[in-house]
Amino acid sequence: MTTEWDSEDEAGDRHEVIERNLRIIEALLFASSEPLAPSDIAIYLDEGADALELIRTLAERYAGRGVNLVQRGERWAFRTAEDLGFLLRREEVENRQLSRAALETLSIIAYHQPTTRAEIEEVRGVATGKGTLDLLMEAGWIRMRGRRRTPGRPVTYGTTDAFLDHFGLEALSDLPGLEELKGAGLLSGRLPPSMQIPLPFDGPLREDEDPLDPGDMGVDEQ
Repeated sequence: MTTEWDSEDEAGDRHEVIERNLRIIEALLFASSEPLAPSDIAIYLDEGADALELIRTLAERYAGRGVNLVQRGERWAFRTAEDLGFLLRREEVENRQLSRAALETLSIIAYHQPTTRAEIEEVRGVATGKGTLDLLMEAGWIRMRGRRRTPGRPVTYGTTDAFLDHFGLEALSDLPGLEELKGAGLLSGRLPPSMQIPLPFDGPLREDEDPLDPGDMGVDEQ
């Protein structure tokens, strides 16, 4: 026979389990140097725990605080509240100084992905050196996605979760519009005046893409 006391005890046990899992998630995210996916966290939680739902619960608790739990693509991380970022500017580490060519290339990849080096050059109207792509890959902001199913099978490029995290974006849909990019100096007057901002694609390989070949990392693409 189930009594009212039994129900209260069960509810108390469930609350205790939830709070323990929330503390575990909080500790993991604070200790991590990079955003974590729910699957990274789930292995540390009690069996049957819904990692994503718990993460969202924790995010609600941190809303309005000096530190917020924010989503970066499919991953989550603690970040300083946007309205308090100015307080930490003097504590910032080295700020990557990108050339105009690198900024334009990064912007084009972000909006046109998946895109090839030749397609980047077509949009910019000038050649894009391999060193520019290497720099952006070393920064962790772009990645090689696959190979386009066209003659020569050129490599396709896309952005990373680190790109979203660095620029404070939850998803690619949060990217600014064309005029905002021009105002920020991320796109120059060399770009065609008729250029339109496309809808970026950051999902699995598309039908016109093949998986990368073994040894593609570090390839010297022509």
